[in-house]
Amino acid sequence: MNSFSIIKSFAGLLLGLMIVQVSYADDGNKKRIVDLKGQWKFSIGDRELWIRKDYNDQSWEELKVPGNWEDQGFHGYNGYAFYRKKVTISKNYKDHLFFLELGYIDDVDVVYFNGELIGSTGSFPPQYETAYNARREYYIPQDLVTYDEPNVIAVKVYDNYGIGGIVSGEVGLYASLAPMPVDINLAGLWKFKTGDDPSYKEPDYNAGDWNEILVPSFWENQGYRDYDGFAWYRKTFRNTKAMSDEKMVVLLGKIDDIDEVYLNGEFIGSTGNFNNTDRKSSGADYYDALRGYLIPRNILKRGQNVIAVRVYDFRKGGGIYEGPVGIVTQEKYIEYWHKLSSGK
Repeated sequence: MNSFSIIKSFAGLLLGLMIVQVSYADDGNKKRIVDLKGQWKFSIGDRELWIRKDYNDQSWEELKVPGNWEDQGFHGYNGYAFYRKKVTISKNYKDHLFFLELGYIDDVDVVYFNGELIGSTGSFPPQYETAYNARREYYIPQDLVTYDEPNVIAVKVYDNYGIGGIVSGEVGLYASLAPMPVDINLAGLWKFKTGDDPSYKEPDYNAGDWNEILVPSFWENQGYRDYDGFAWYRKTFRNTKAMSDEKMVVLLGKIDDIDEVYLNGEFIGSTGNFNNTDRKSSGADYYDALRGYLIPRNILKRGQNVIAVRVYDFRKGGGIYEGPVGIVTQEKYIEYWHKLSSGK
């Protein structure tokens, strides 16, 4: 074992000990509705069809989660592996927001829910970048969930050195206690580019060569570690709903640190002061503010729309990191804040 493996293994052990002392099964805003600790289906290797909901994994081995695979019959194995787990969600939670907590994974992961990508942390080879010390929490879009019947979680893991797998944490499915279901879901893959150019907001701008990034999730965990500064997000979406008489609100969850938002090239809102981006610190807790921007009439179109988000990150984290992300009626938005303020 090389020196990096020893250091990483020791750090993982310390991390596991710390997590025993700090449980986040109920952290105030979210509660665990399904405990996912226990036996998961497991196979070393990597095949694309293993992400599918209907894949038959009955012949796979079972491994305890959380726990490293080194101690469960795969000592010395470094490389790719898959975990799969079925989970049933009661229809009583139909109006909730869902989050998958996977604790700490050694080293890199990408996660699918019913065959659809919901999150990733670290970078796979050939641009390998470990994220063994990053806590995994992934938002599950409501339109991916089926109720009162099995859903399938598939986790692809890459381990480079030492221990590997879903190694520690309060693994489970969590629901928001103060939900705000969206009418148009904007969570998922967005186009992303570091730097700053005002033309990026234009609806006819060609972002075909931009990278893709998952929203919501820190860009630090998606190949942009230690990047501070400007970046832009863009997403093209279709509005098939007849909302011409409704006042609508764009929800962008929480953003680290400040932002400006454009819909079809038109400015609709911002949080923070872009004139202060030369400073490396900020006294305002912009990163903790829930973004909700009223859409002026006649800007949201029936059919294709383009949303562009300009972000500046002062330090750490970075990006659209927490949901909900989507578009709702102003009526639902007001109702959400009434519930939140009353504690119901």
